[in-house]
Order: sequence, then C-alpha cells, then structure tokens
Amino acid sequence: MARRTTKRTTKKRATRKTAARRTRRAPKTLNDLFLETLRDIYFAENKIIKTLPKMSKAAHSKDLAAAFNKHLRETQGQVKRLDQIFKMLGKPARGKPCEAINGITDEGAEIMREFKNAPALDAGLLAAAQAVEHYEISRYGTLRTWAEELGMQEAATLLQATLDEEESTDRALTELATSVINLEAEGHYRAAA
Repeated sequence: MARRTTKRTTKKRATRKTAARRTRRAPKTLNDLFLETLRDIYFAENKIIKTLPKMSKAAHSKDLAAAFNKHLRETQGQVKRLDQIFKMLGKPARGKPCEAINGITDEGAEIMREFKNAPALDAGLLAAAQAVEHYEISRYGTLRTWAEELGMQEAATLLQATLDEEESTDRALTELATSVINLEAEGHYRAAA
C-alpha cells in the first residue's frame, strides 16, 4: 500500500512541475501569431495546389477550367513568396494543418461528387473556389497588416502582391459566375421546368 501512495505522490509532483514550467514560458507575441498564421496559409496554399487540377478537370466550362488553371499558376508563385518570407524570418518553410481550408476543400470535393454531370456543377465549383478566395483574402490581409506593424516591410510588400492576386481572382470568378456560369445552370433549370 505504501508503494501506491509513493507512486501517486511522485506522479502529482511531476504534474505540478510540468504545470509550473508551462506557466514560466514567455507569453505569445504578435510575432508568434504571425509565424503560426504564415504556416497556416502555407499549408492552405499547398492544399489548393493539389485541389485546383481536380476542379479544373471536373469543370464543364472551358472558361472556368481556364480560370482554375490560371489560379494554379498564381498559387505556385504565391508559395514562392511565402518561401521568401520564411527565409527572411530565418524559419523553415513549413505548413501546419489548417482545418478551415480542409473543410472548404472537402465541400468542393462533395460538390464534385454530388453534382457530377449536373448542370449546376460549374456554379458549385465556382462557389467553392470563391470560398477559398475569401479565406485567402482574409488571411493575407491580416498577415500584411501584422507584417507592417512588426516592421517587416519587405514581407508586407510580398503579402500585398498576393492579396492583390487573390482579390483579382475573386473579381474574375464573380464576373464569370454572373455572366455565364450561373446563367447556364439557371437556364438548364428553366428548360427542365
């Protein structure tokens, strides 16, 4: 019985020591948050590079497929910019899993499965792509602002270049949706009714 008590006491002491070490760590700073968010978007961009070819292949519209392929090339350039920022920080270019982008791309995959060969497929693919764009716009805007506040002007300039591309892609997708894709999906609906 004495051994059990000793083991429990030793275990309690070890737990207290671990908790004490955790409380002594320096508080997380904006710089830490910048790096974590940079890793998040790095993961997201690499996930998007894997996803865009699938979306392009699934698209019925040649214009939509072309838009996806154009953005794939832009995304590859955006990853190179992120690599540069990691290098500026003296950190390895490494992503951290991002549940947000995983969820958005999972929705896109679901649309591809559920609407395969359906007239509304392209409208669904386009909507999924815009969800990705809006996520990226949010992340890059935040990162750019933080880079400016942290005095990382070169990083802010690179992030702004990517933000400009993301906003341009979003506008192009909106134009494609309202001028062609949604009308085609709606036209098939009206013809069937």
